[in-house]
Amino acid sequence: MKTHVKALVVGGGAVGAGIAYHLAKFGWEDVMLVERDELTSGSTWHAAGLLPLFNMGYATTHIHDYSVKFYKTLEEETGLNAGFSVVGNLRMAQTQERMDEYMLYASTAETVGIPYEFLSPNQIKERWPLIKTEDLQGALYHPTDGYINPADVTMAMAKGARQRGVLIERKWQVDGYAWTGAHWDVTLTKMVEKGGNLVPSDEQVVVHAEHVVTATGNHAQRTAKLLGIKMPAIPVEHTFIVTDADPALQEFRKTNPEHPVIRDADAQSYVREERGGWILGTYERNAPARFEYSVPDSFRADLFQLDLERIEEQYMAMIHRMPSTEEIGLKDDFNGPICYTPDGNPLVGPAPGLRNMWLAEGFSFGITAAGGTGYYMAQMMVEGEAEIDMASLDPKRYGNWMTTEFAARKNEECYEHVYILHHPDEEREACRPLRTAPAYDRQKALGAQFGFVNGWERPNYYGPLDAPSSFDHDGRSFRRGAWWALAKSEAEAIREGAGLIDATAFTKHVVRGPGATAFLDHFTCNKLPKVGRINLTYALTGAGTTRTEYTIVRRGENDYYLVSAGAWTAYDADYLMKSAEDFMGAGGGYVDIHDVTSQWGVFAIAGPKSRDVLGEIVKDADPATVLGNKRFPWLSMREIELGMCPVMAIRVAYTGELGWELHHPIEMQTYLWDQLMAAGEKHGMKLCGARAQNWLRQEKSYRAFGTELGRDATPLEAGLDRFVDLSKEFHGKDAMVETGIRAKCVTLLIDGPKDADPWGREALYDGDTKVGRLTSGGYSVAFGKQIGMGYVAPELAVTGQKLKVKMLNQLWDAEVTEDSPYDPTNAVIRKDG
Repeated sequence: MKTHVKALVVGGGAVGAGIAYHLAKFGWEDVMLVERDELTSGSTWHAAGLLPLFNMGYATTHIHDYSVKFYKTLEEETGLNAGFSVVGNLRMAQTQERMDEYMLYASTAETVGIPYEFLSPNQIKERWPLIKTEDLQGALYHPTDGYINPADVTMAMAKGARQRGVLIERKWQVDGYAWTGAHWDVTLTKMVEKGGNLVPSDEQVVVHAEHVVTATGNHAQRTAKLLGIKMPAIPVEHTFIVTDADPALQEFRKTNPEHPVIRDADAQSYVREERGGWILGTYERNAPARFEYSVPDSFRADLFQLDLERIEEQYMAMIHRMPSTEEIGLKDDFNGPICYTPDGNPLVGPAPGLRNMWLAEGFSFGITAAGGTGYYMAQMMVEGEAEIDMASLDPKRYGNWMTTEFAARKNEECYEHVYILHHPDEEREACRPLRTAPAYDRQKALGAQFGFVNGWERPNYYGPLDAPSSFDHDGRSFRRGAWWALAKSEAEAIREGAGLIDATAFTKHVVRGPGATAFLDHFTCNKLPKVGRINLTYALTGAGTTRTEYTIVRRGENDYYLVSAGAWTAYDADYLMKSAEDFMGAGGGYVDIHDVTSQWGVFAIAGPKSRDVLGEIVKDADPATVLGNKRFPWLSMREIELGMCPVMAIRVAYTGELGWELHHPIEMQTYLWDQLMAAGEKHGMKLCGARAQNWLRQEKSYRAFGTELGRDATPLEAGLDRFVDLSKEFHGKDAMVETGIRAKCVTLLIDGPKDADPWGREALYDGDTKVGRLTSGGYSVAFGKQIGMGYVAPELAVTGQKLKVKMLNQLWDAEVTEDSPYDPTNAVIRKDG
């Protein structure tokens, strides 16, 4: 065994093998993989091996697409047949709403180049007569999909890794990680067989590794404890059963090719052929989380007891859909642990707070993701960044507020929701409410329908006061849900009068100290504001792409208040603090950073009458002018008093209207809320939520992190030239300039269907040629039509350019508009009192 390696991969399942293979393929030597048992002995061995290409997530779709293409090359390289059966995948729909979901899936897939076709019930029956189609609306078929043998593909990747110089060691368990400041000292213990169990021996070795990647599957909670971090990767039981041979199927196969993988999503199950019979896999309710704290030493390549009652509904649904299965028996069953996360996406990327420690945990579709994860993880490790934005999979999307109980219950919910309709406006209910601002109860009493943002409850919109508890759930749709008219009314109120939005979930950091100014000047790409002023700026990756967006408020010469997206608190904090450590380590002055997100509440008031509302309660010798342009200009900060509440007021509005963000001590929030509500009543102020705000910011072409802004586009590609100061030096500048403009962010006005808006996942066309994708979408109250933002080739990013948007399986007219189509000169937002 080597004791000094460039990279140590911990875990010998499909994901670990894929990472080891690709690290070597990208040119790293001295790569070693260790496995505590045998390769594939975790969840890999009992996985069904399906390869579902389609996914609502852009990054995940890319990962799955790479895997499927990569697996087809392994036999030629290694001589091992990975058992890939390219039979296609048939996603059936029993309802029109499910077809709407598939149409959104399909348009998202087009942005990655994945082929598909829609089939009618008659076309399904004609191709596959064993399927009952009378109660179907149709299906989505993707021909390049199929299934693979999980053990075979893992062994093929492992052989390919060995051929590229990777050392693979079995029966070694990691028992300790220690960071020396230059590398990791990883303590390994030799595991031995004893009475059928695998137990530690007295033999130990310490491996010095420059980088470590953990791909420990079901053992993720043990890994987290060894590293001193939190991660919500906890397994849930997953069942599939194997039937006896089906004579009807055998007769069909005499003259026909194999059936595609048959996904009856409305029945929460999938079916595929298996040696003349069928495999039925289920995603049923009440499947329990397992191994919340650790995996027992006695649990190896083991399974749980089958609970047939739990999957009875899905079993009967298989008989309904495939009537020939009614008379055949069961041959085998598998009920094993499959790791999950609360949102179903794996944890892929740098570990929080640690250097050169990389996580690849929480894979519920690990076989599909293994190859692509290896590829993009290797890109991040070797080249500094992946070619796609991996932020949606970053382990730091969950903060330290996350607990084991939260993860276990949310993972059970996520498992149950695998085949439940994935509305883009869905809000799942488990473990809520959890993080609530003080005004939560007041908002709820006034009809607030809440969204879940990094654990926080944030109003999405306000429903009727007499609405039943199921109002929000019943209002969801792939078209315009019941909330749509309410959000429209809120957006109109901000454009015409005044609206109040709770933005407490914003991430907030205080950065100060003698080195603060020099640090932030190099950390961000824009000029720093003067004292009392604010600026919008961006922290870049080493590749010159956008890592984080900040609003910087300068409160003193070396005293700054940074505001960033609420969904990314731990993500932003980790990058900010590590960058400051690097700055100080290179001889920079001392920088003190504090996450004050939970200490400050934020209300945003916006609209032509917002100054009138605040004027009712501001305490000043001259209340009539304190909020005017002379004393309080646009893009400035003032310490004011609203009643008895001290407020750091920032004159900025994400809606593009006259407005202020009111940052206040969280303990005074309910008092301030009551003051604003009383003052607002005199001026017709309306309570508004995040959905209306999202529409309005698109009318101003305000880019949002996680949609238009990410690690796959530079600020210049995002069209943010005015926020980039090329006269100074900053992190990522050279790479940004060298990258050039590969694509350009644009705003489009769309003449779409009367009952639907884009969600920001749709393909863009120039004639019949796919030329880009939307990243945001919604409705414009200012223009009375759909609106969207997205990326196209630079030559198409011209005002007046005619394009098409793929929505509901049709192409709709769209036109590139000028940046900030609503109030392009910012006259409204600068309006004086």
